[in-house]
Amino acid sequence: MDLGVRDKVYFLAASSRGLGRAIAEELHESGASVFLGGRTEDTLFRTLKEMGADEDATVRGGVLDCSLAESIEAWIEEGMHTFGRMDGLLVNAGGPPAGKFKDFDDADFDAAYQLTLMSAVRMVRESLPALRGSRGSILMLTSQSVREPVDNLILSNVFRSGVNALMKTLSRELVADGIRTNCIAPGLIDTDRLASIERSNAEATGRNPNEVRKAMQAGVPLGRYGDPREFGKVGAFLLSPAASYVNGESVQVDGGLSRSV
Repeated sequence: MDLGVRDKVYFLAASSRGLGRAIAEELHESGASVFLGGRTEDTLFRTLKEMGADEDATVRGGVLDCSLAESIEAWIEEGMHTFGRMDGLLVNAGGPPAGKFKDFDDADFDAAYQLTLMSAVRMVRESLPALRGSRGSILMLTSQSVREPVDNLILSNVFRSGVNALMKTLSRELVADGIRTNCIAPGLIDTDRLASIERSNAEATGRNPNEVRKAMQAGVPLGRYGDPREFGKVGAFLLSPAASYVNGESVQVDGGLSRSV
C-alpha cells in the first residue's frame, strides 16, 4: 500500500527505541522525513546513525524529555527549524513504573501525570500551529489498559486512560482544522518495556521471569508476543493520508488479547 507520505514530515516523540522507533522506521521506509525524539542522547544518536542520518537528510532528531514542558517546546522548535513543516505527530512517552496502589505516593502519581498525560497535552499544544497549516494528523500511543486495567500497572492504567479521553475530545474539536486525532494501543509487543514489566511481575509473584513470559504469551489468542514491526506498520498507516477517514479511534494492536468490544 502507498501510504502517501512522500515529501511529508513526521515528528515522533520517544522514538529512539521500541514502539516509537518502529513507527518512525516504517514511515521513513515509505518515503517520509522523520524527526525523532529521545531522552538519552547516546541512544538517540545511535538510532539516527542506524537509520542512515549520516548520509540521509530526511532522518533527524533532537533530545526530548517528555516530562518537561521546556524540553517539548525546544524539541518542536528544533524540528520546525530543521524541516520547516509538520504533517503528523506521534505523541509518546516512556511508561511510568509498574506497581500496585500501595507502592506509590503523591509524588509518584504526580510524576506519572507529568510524563504520561501532561506530555500529551503539551505536545499537541505546541504542534497545533504547524498541524493546522498542513492539515495533519496526531497519533497518541497508549496501552491495552485503556480498555481493561492491567494488573500491577496502576499508574499506566490511570493516566493512559486520560490520554485516550484527550484524544477522543480533540478528535471532535480539531476536525474543523482538518486534523485527525487517533490512539494506537499496544498489547504485548516484544520490547524492552515489556521485558521490564515481566521482571516486575516476576518479583511481585515470586516466579521465574521465563515462567511469567510463557504465561503472558499463553494469554494472547495468537499465542505469541507481537513484533515491533507489526505494530509500526499500523502506526504509520494511522498517521498517513491513507487513513484519511479514520478519526477519534483507539486501535488495538494486541493479537486479540483484549476481551472488550
